[in-house]
Amino acid sequence: MKSLAGVFAPIGTPFREDEEIDFDALEFNMGAYAASGIHGYLALGSNGENKSLTEAEKEAVLRTVVAGRAAGQPVMAGATYEAQRDTERFFALAAEIGADYGLLLPPSYFRRQMTDDVLLRYFTTVADRSPIPIVVYNAPGFCGITLSLSLVTRLAEHPGIVGMKDSASSGIESFLVLESAAFHVLAGSANFLFPAMMAGSIGGSLSLANAFPHVALNLYQFGQERDEVQGIPYQEWCRRLNQSVSGAHGVPGVKAAMTLAGLRGGIPRRPLLPLNPAEVASLRETLVREGVLDG
Repeated sequence: MKSLAGVFAPIGTPFREDEEIDFDALEFNMGAYAASGIHGYLALGSNGENKSLTEAEKEAVLRTVVAGRAAGQPVMAGATYEAQRDTERFFALAAEIGADYGLLLPPSYFRRQMTDDVLLRYFTTVADRSPIPIVVYNAPGFCGITLSLSLVTRLAEHPGIVGMKDSASSGIESFLVLESAAFHVLAGSANFLFPAMMAGSIGGSLSLANAFPHVALNLYQFGQERDEVQGIPYQEWCRRLNQSVSGAHGVPGVKAAMTLAGLRGGIPRRPLLPLNPAEVASLRETLVREGVLDG
């Protein structure tokens, strides 16, 4: 099994002006990431606009990401389905394509019925039937459901559930009591990667890595070395940088930052709108001031 340690880039899906996927751009970005030293990839997550893709598009994107990775780089494939059988079908396909892990967001349309017992059955049954290991995804900002510590504690006992990505704005430290050789807790934001690693995390999946992989890798290195002298101020700088990109603008901001950084971010798919020219100019000014773009 490939390691979950390090920085995973949650790959964006670049769209052309006609809103069709720009696979040339995706291949270009993968080439840049593969050469950057990034440790792995998350395909079809929130930054990949999973919910806006058809099933055929999801398959094509995942195949492109898997084909573009460097040797040894793991790929997580994200699933955001409401029906369990759709999730099971997708993870079977993801395994066939060559993904190493499945990232699983809880169903949320009927969120009042998504009790811990219901979610326990859902996650463990999917894991029982999945040919690839599962990483559960705690992302209340996207689905409105916060996975409880008691639920995740039980999930961590399942041999097919090997980790958790936590994108909640607070609380990752409580989950890190579960960090072990068999279950890993990954930071879901550059806002808190360093303190998470100081508390035991082995890495994270960070949208900041989509535009500035070297920044995310530096932050990870400080965490790995437990270097508080450099890590604490660098973490604060990363938080400020991250806030100016995804914090202020979400996925459209990440895509704009990618393009400004020399990658090919493309535009989002509607109803998401790209940044307007004034917003792009303001973002560029901020990124120059922060030192990640040349003036």
